[in-house]
Amino acid sequence: MEVVLADALLSRCGDPVEVLRAVCSPLSAEGAEALRLLLQRLAAGCPLLPPGEAEAGALRRAAWEVALERCRPLLCGGEAGVCGGERVRVARAARGALRHCVQLCGAPLAGRLARDALAELAAGGGAGAELAAVEALVAAAPRLEEPEVVARCVAAALELVREEGEREEEAAAVVAGRLLPALGGNGAALPLVWEGLLGEGEPPRAGPVLLALSALADAVLPRSPPGAGSGVDARLCPRFWRVVQGGLTERDGLCRKRARYLLKRALDLSGGQRAELRCPPDGPDESSLFWWCAEENEKLLQFWETYILIMETLEGNQIHVIKPVLPKLNSLYDHAISGEKGRWLFHPSWHMCIYKRMFESENKTLTKEGVLHFLELCETKHLPNALDFSEFIIGPLMDALSESSLYSRTPGQSVGACPPLGIRLQKFLASYLMLLPEEEKGSFLLKFIQKMTSRHWCAVPILFLSMALANIPACKVLGTEGLHALRDVLQCTMITHQILLRGAAQCYLLQSALHLTDVEKVSLPEVANFLLSLRPEESLRRDTLLWMELCSWLQVNDRGFRKSLNSEHQEISLCQYVHSLVRGYLKTPPSEGENCFMPDWFEAKLVATMILLAADGEQMRNEYSGKSNIEWIELEAFLNPLLDVLMKLGSNAYIPTLKTDKSLQLLLKLLQSSHKQDDGVLVFILKSLLTPMESILQFILRRLTANELNTVGDLDRCDLYLDLIREMVNLGLKVTWEKTQSLKNFILCLTNASIHNLQERNCEEEPTLKDQIKKVCSMASLTAVCEIMGQIPEAHLVDALRRFVSCWPFNEVLKKPSQTAESSSSCEETTSQGWGRIVARYVRDQWICLRFILNLFPTLSQENEDTSEILSSTAEESIKILELALEALTILPSDQVLPVFDCMKVLVPKLLEAAESLCIEAFDLAWKIISSLSNTQLIFWSNLKAFVQFIFDTEVLAVAARAKGQAYAKIKEIIFKLIDMSATKTGVFNVVLTHCCQSWIFPLVNERSALTNPFLNAGNYCELITEACVFGTVFRRDQRLIQDVHAFIESLGEKCAANVVTESTFRDDHYVRVCAIKFLCLLDESNTLHKAFMEDIFIKLLDKDELVSRSRTRYYANSLHHRIKNRVWQTLLVLLPKLDQTFLCGTLDKVFQAGFGNNQASVKYFIEWIVILSLHKYPQFLNKFWDCFSYDEEKLKTSICTFLSVLAHFDIILQNTSEKKAALKKGLIVVLQWCFNHNFSVRLYALIALKKIWAVCRMLHVEEFEALTPVIESSLQQVENMHGTGNARRNWQRIQDHFFFATFHPLEDYSLETIFYTLPRLSELAEDEWISLSKFDRFPEIPLPPTFQWSRSTTKLLDLKPSDWSQQDMGSNSAETDSQTEWTDVQKKIIPWKNSTPSSDLEMVFQDRAAKLGKSNSRLIVVASLIDKPTNLGGLCRTSEIFGASALVVGSLHYVQDKQFQHLSVSAEQWLPLVEVKPSQLVDYLQQKKTEGYTIIGVEQTAKSFDLTEYSFPEKSLLLLGNEHEGIPANLIHHLDVCVEIPQQGIIRSLNVHVSGALLIWEYTRQQVIKQKQK
Repeated sequence: MEVVLADALLSRCGDPVEVLRAVCSPLSAEGAEALRLLLQRLAAGCPLLPPGEAEAGALRRAAWEVALERCRPLLCGGEAGVCGGERVRVARAARGALRHCVQLCGAPLAGRLARDALAELAAGGGAGAELAAVEALVAAAPRLEEPEVVARCVAAALELVREEGEREEEAAAVVAGRLLPALGGNGAALPLVWEGLLGEGEPPRAGPVLLALSALADAVLPRSPPGAGSGVDARLCPRFWRVVQGGLTERDGLCRKRARYLLKRALDLSGGQRAELRCPPDGPDESSLFWWCAEENEKLLQFWETYILIMETLEGNQIHVIKPVLPKLNSLYDHAISGEKGRWLFHPSWHMCIYKRMFESENKTLTKEGVLHFLELCETKHLPNALDFSEFIIGPLMDALSESSLYSRTPGQSVGACPPLGIRLQKFLASYLMLLPEEEKGSFLLKFIQKMTSRHWCAVPILFLSMALANIPACKVLGTEGLHALRDVLQCTMITHQILLRGAAQCYLLQSALHLTDVEKVSLPEVANFLLSLRPEESLRRDTLLWMELCSWLQVNDRGFRKSLNSEHQEISLCQYVHSLVRGYLKTPPSEGENCFMPDWFEAKLVATMILLAADGEQMRNEYSGKSNIEWIELEAFLNPLLDVLMKLGSNAYIPTLKTDKSLQLLLKLLQSSHKQDDGVLVFILKSLLTPMESILQFILRRLTANELNTVGDLDRCDLYLDLIREMVNLGLKVTWEKTQSLKNFILCLTNASIHNLQERNCEEEPTLKDQIKKVCSMASLTAVCEIMGQIPEAHLVDALRRFVSCWPFNEVLKKPSQTAESSSSCEETTSQGWGRIVARYVRDQWICLRFILNLFPTLSQENEDTSEILSSTAEESIKILELALEALTILPSDQVLPVFDCMKVLVPKLLEAAESLCIEAFDLAWKIISSLSNTQLIFWSNLKAFVQFIFDTEVLAVAARAKGQAYAKIKEIIFKLIDMSATKTGVFNVVLTHCCQSWIFPLVNERSALTNPFLNAGNYCELITEACVFGTVFRRDQRLIQDVHAFIESLGEKCAANVVTESTFRDDHYVRVCAIKFLCLLDESNTLHKAFMEDIFIKLLDKDELVSRSRTRYYANSLHHRIKNRVWQTLLVLLPKLDQTFLCGTLDKVFQAGFGNNQASVKYFIEWIVILSLHKYPQFLNKFWDCFSYDEEKLKTSICTFLSVLAHFDIILQNTSEKKAALKKGLIVVLQWCFNHNFSVRLYALIALKKIWAVCRMLHVEEFEALTPVIESSLQQVENMHGTGNARRNWQRIQDHFFFATFHPLEDYSLETIFYTLPRLSELAEDEWISLSKFDRFPEIPLPPTFQWSRSTTKLLDLKPSDWSQQDMGSNSAETDSQTEWTDVQKKIIPWKNSTPSSDLEMVFQDRAAKLGKSNSRLIVVASLIDKPTNLGGLCRTSEIFGASALVVGSLHYVQDKQFQHLSVSAEQWLPLVEVKPSQLVDYLQQKKTEGYTIIGVEQTAKSFDLTEYSFPEKSLLLLGNEHEGIPANLIHHLDVCVEIPQQGIIRSLNVHVSGALLIWEYTRQQVIKQKQK
């Protein structure tokens, strides 16, 4: 109609120029649209216009004028007074008019517009000016001819596409939607665009390039056959395919969608053409990125169809949808590899795109599946080598492997098993390395190891990667660089707090170095430096198999190592290297002056380690050769240079300090290396020290007492000397050293000199640094003496120390000397000890001395008559010391308070009655310190142990409990605070409970408690045991993962040196319950105290169960409520055999009441077991049990199965009763009435009980029951002979086979293992609730007696697998489906890409993202302006986009930002044009669409509405949807052309508006698809 009107107007007016001018002024929205229409007809060559050259020239001039004076200004800002929607209409019309002006005027106008637009772009001017300039270029691009202008336009377009930012994205969208397709239509511009996008140079970013390529799809993927002179063909360009591959793995979903569009278009084009083409490969040995062959057309289509199916399925990110598709990856590899040539037919990078998408998925389950599938495929398929594979492994695969959660166990694996990914990784790395050519193995492994250092790896991934490296078969491929890379990985492992995992990783990295290092490429100094990166306290220690393996490796490769740069020998042996190392270490430059700082320990550690390795290697050689007496020739040669220096220490006062420091450091490191009694190396070292011993002692005594230590840096030397003395005493006592008397004399002199130095008072007002350092060293010396006195007791020395301590002013601080800055400024700058730390050390050492005296005082007081001077002889003195201790706690840093806690442990028990408030203050202050240390890993545990020993001292607990005052309440408060802390810091409760249980049941011989029996404390503080029995949090996944990996490492035993070296801390939460249960197992029911305690615990646990049941009547399986109830009944079951009849008589009713509750399966089994055992032991309680069946059916409906299950073990119950016939009769009467219950499950339980009871009757030949025989036999026969395959027959069989009825024996299976491991496992309790028997065995602090019998389950029960009959129907076919290697059908997301061809003319309101791939060919408009719920609009948006509607009309575009809308639309608004038409504007909008030829269809029930099944939709249809509540208003009904209603058969009157709209949209789509097929 519009075209007819325009032609009529032009024909009636003879001069079109006048018509244009008339329309142009003034220019409203309608005028602009009329102008566009007139220019469109003029450009098309309207046949009604008069021909003539003059008229044509005038028309071109008019068009030129319109373009420059009217259209360009309209694009830039529009007419004054035009706003909102009108401005959008004007701008749209101006774009079209400008394009038609260029068609009329040709290249000159195009050039002019282009130059002006380029100038505007260069000048900037904001987003509006930029978009206007782009629109001008869009109009000009097809007619541009000047090469220079064409090149500038292309450059500007590409720059806009590549720019980043929100404003630039809008411009880039316009460029992609309009400008690039326009340039693609220009033969001169297309090659320039292509070169700019994919030319040589830096690889472009995938996002902008894919945006541009999608817009140019028509131009770069031509329909003409390859090589037909069509210009650019993207399929022949390798960089094009690299960009597509990059887009397929981009994190942005829009990029991935564009890449899939380009791939599908190229495939559809190639398949339709049956083309013959091959993209040039990247290298001579590489396969082509893309090729097509007519002969292989079907095979290629099949390959790529499968490929695209997988890529599109991955977009769903749902594992249940994706997992069935994964087997198709195997078929892709089968297609991709040529069996004859053993090479790739399809480039492997296509497969890598799939895996990379999986690795980068937000769904970690999908990531794990992808990693496992890739590792298995590469291991089993023996894929041809490809460079891309190695790069992919180093890159995306290792990035994915850094995720800790991937290493979790599968549900079927036992605790302590290696996770599947760990096993798969070991096999993969070993097999892949074997496939690589020899020359590539080294570079691959080097890159692999370097990748392990390129980021922060968590403990778990670094452990399993290290394990995989260690399990590679030995091959010499790593050189110096590889060894350095392994050392860097070692340093990465040091940042985790998981000490066992850290140590295990170090062990495997060392094994990796031993297996993979080419010794000819590394020197011994490099090996030594690498070994020093390992921590002896975590991995490499002398008493481990790993140390022996290292020694063996050094011996095997002796003289094979590369010569070091400073070596004089061509071949150097290990012994030669150690000789030179020792000599070089002890060689001090003559010009070396005195240094106030000690040398670094690094060299001493290195030299000591290499000496010991060489010595142990010598011992191994002698043992292999059969020598019984080892002469230690090499070790003696190593030690001689050191012994020479040590011999001169006492006599030569001019030896450089550096040399003395280094020699003593080396000696200390050698002595600290022994961890076993029969250490031949250490014995030889100690024997070698006999000669220089006097010299060493003289030197140390002189240095410590003769005022030679006078700088801050000398404090480190003081520590060195004292540590050396301690180590010599410790080791000397182990080997029964002959020099004990020399040591005693040394200690006597050191003690007297130190006391003298401390008692000496300085007359000067300002102390000097020298005097203060002397005091610090003297106090430290006394500290060392106190520690040594525990091993070499000397009464007169202790007496001297006691006198000194008695008059010492504790908490004395050292004033900082003013000379410090002048005399030792160079020392202060680098020392690790500021003056505050020095003072804290000084105060701490005072308390260490006091601790020694307080601990020894009881024994000394018996030997000394004069006890009046002893500090703790009176309460007043003790109070004074305790007050000083509180003061010390406020002075000292938190990491220095340990000795103060130890002193308080001695003082508080004596003062708790006399000075309760002071003791409570001590409790509070101590707790405050412990709380502040909770985040400090290294010092927390030692301080916590001292705190627990102080607070929970046996006498403290007893005195507090006896008074029942504030101290008693405070201690209980601290108990619950510690339990709360345990919830966040695993292991705290373990320390408390272990100490208490040991002190209560295994009191020390020298216990100073006034209690006659320390076990009284257990009764007074029974909350501790009660809470311990039910303790345990529900762990997060990451915590469970760490525990599982710990269990796996521990299961390796001595194979992993970290298990030998790392001290077991028993901080697992399981050990709290293990300790409590073992404590309860040790109790003796014949002991009155024990008996009362067990009965009290039993009652308290029953009360706790009742409290939990009341707090929540229904609870989920494996919830915290479930776990607590389960733990309660496990503990009750352990206590049950120790309880007597009298007590049980009063408590059994509570057990029965618990059976009436709504319990989870595991809890029911324990309740039933307790009832069975109680009735078996005391049959007189049977009447109480029968009463449980007397309640009304309402109370029994959820619990009757519990009591029927007890009757299923009636044969066990009857063993100790004399009235078996009466009991059987009662049992039959009770069971028979439940066999006919309406509930199917109840009938099954009753029948299984009836079967068991009747079997006992038959076995006993009870004649009285003959009358019941027909009824019972027929009932049992009927249930046995049930026909069919329904649930009834299956469930009857399952309940009979269930472990509780078929295998479990309540008496024979009574054991710790059944209670805590087997039964929880069989009842499908969470794995972290299973406590294996090995944990009971590994916990030595509370040993069970050797006579303890009931620990293990029967083998028959242990071998069973979980099979709960009532839950077996759920997922019963899962095993079958998982075992399928190829699914016959998979879920496929339909993506109609062919309807997404980019269009250069967008008449609808521009939608940025919809324009990037274009709009569909549908003529359906969905109008939802009346709908106001975001959820309905979001669902309609998704439906409209899926079925290709041309637009969705909404009342406000603000709905798009609503989260509910976005949740339902799942990004559909990015691909569907949305138009805003407010409800008040609907009448005008509907009239406009009528004029455009649309049929207005209302979705409403009216008197004249059509049935949806009978209505035929026109191609141009507009669906008007009504409001959710009111439908379509009456004022709009008469504007409708037709109403359509959906036929209904139900009661409810209407459907949801989204559902109604979806049904009509689908029906429209279905009819249009049928019409297209018919055409």
